[in-house]
Amino acid sequence: MDWISIMGIAVALAMDAFAVALAAGAVLNPITGRHLFRLGFHFGLFQAIMPIAGWLLGLTVQKWITSYDHWIAFGLLAYVGGRMIVEAFDDEEDGDPSDPTRGLTMVMLSIATSIDAFAVGLSLAMLGVSVWVPSVVIGLVAGVLTVTGMLLGRKLGDNWGKRVEVCGGVVLCLIGLKILLEHTLLK
Repeated sequence: MDWISIMGIAVALAMDAFAVALAAGAVLNPITGRHLFRLGFHFGLFQAIMPIAGWLLGLTVQKWITSYDHWIAFGLLAYVGGRMIVEAFDDEEDGDPSDPTRGLTMVMLSIATSIDAFAVGLSLAMLGVSVWVPSVVIGLVAGVLTVTGMLLGRKLGDNWGKRVEVCGGVVLCLIGLKILLEHTLLK
């Protein structure tokens, strides 16, 4: 597989992670190096591991996973996006908003944004292409775009406040809906 194809796949797969990172950056105030590292590392790690998992499992589980993977991604993104919207309208100013770079929220976001990478791994297995170099590139690109998205999201959050948090939640829900529609109506 040539480098242009690998980079194209990596950037395309990282777009969901970038969008989620924008929303996370808008919620966090201030953003610390720890926040950037945690989300960038985990999104990059999951984006790198999922193609390997898909490639290793190959065709043996494809028929079972493809029937509901889009529902999992939709559910996770809709849940996290819905929570962001509700928290934006919460009147408590002294309470800390939930940190999307910690705990179960981070794991759910990492899985939801990397399910497509699993499908890419399945595709690479069907094509007989080695997954190792593409997987590393996919993970690195996702990590870099996640950090970039968080920093850009923080700038937007500083300027637009709660409106950005609501928009971020809506974006997560729309990404989940897009994944669902691509796998159900558009097939």
